[in-house]
Amino acid sequence: MPRVVVDVMLKPEILDPQGQAVANALPRLGVSDVASVRIGRRIEIEFTGEPDLDRAREIADKLLANPVIEDFTVRVVETDEPVDARQ
Repeated sequence: MPRVVVDVMLKPEILDPQGQAVANALPRLGVSDVASVRIGRRIEIEFTGEPDLDRAREIADKLLANPVIEDFTVRVVETDEPVDARQ
């Protein structure tokens, strides 16, 4: 069954202290070729019927994201898509 994925990220002009902390830690791990890091979150929504992108956008806009400081994208994925990029 397809699910709707909502990705929420801070707007580019908003300071991302978590991302900065990760970027600052990378050289200690031997990684020196990363210019910046931004941290976001992924929310998966499964509807009882067909995925409803308009409803998902409404949910994201009213509940999942703060439109003043965050942007979001909404997309449908098949449930057999790997969640972990290492798979």
